[in-house]
Amino acid sequence: QVQLVESGGGLVQPGGSLRLSCAASGSIFRINAMGWYRQAPGKQRELVAAIIAGNSTNYLDSVKGRFTISRDYAKNAVYLQMNSLKPEDTAVYYCNVRLRRSIVAGYTDYWGQGTQVAVSS
Repeated sequence: QVQLVESGGGLVQPGGSLRLSCAASGSIFRINAMGWYRQAPGKQRELVAAIIAGNSTNYLDSVKGRFTISRDYAKNAVYLQMNSLKPEDTAVYYCNVRLRRSIVAGYTDYWGQGTQVAVSS
């Protein structure tokens, strides 16, 4: 079993900041990638930011320069620091982890329960 626990969402005014956290626990052999997706009402889920083994990062164009993803290898945790938030950042944010549960297992994607981020004045 693998569990992902997210925290850090909330309501913030435009220009404000939030920090999302996600910790993975359970039967984990190796993590390949950790990231954050978001889904706004009526829209498809989209990749916001990801950090891949070796610390390579990818960002959605609209968040570049405002959001920063980081990872704590010891804690199997990933963070998303969100600055200069805009109303269009409003969405449910989901943590995603791609991992192997054993040396013989393939990589599988796991998802957090989602945390609401609302940006409004």
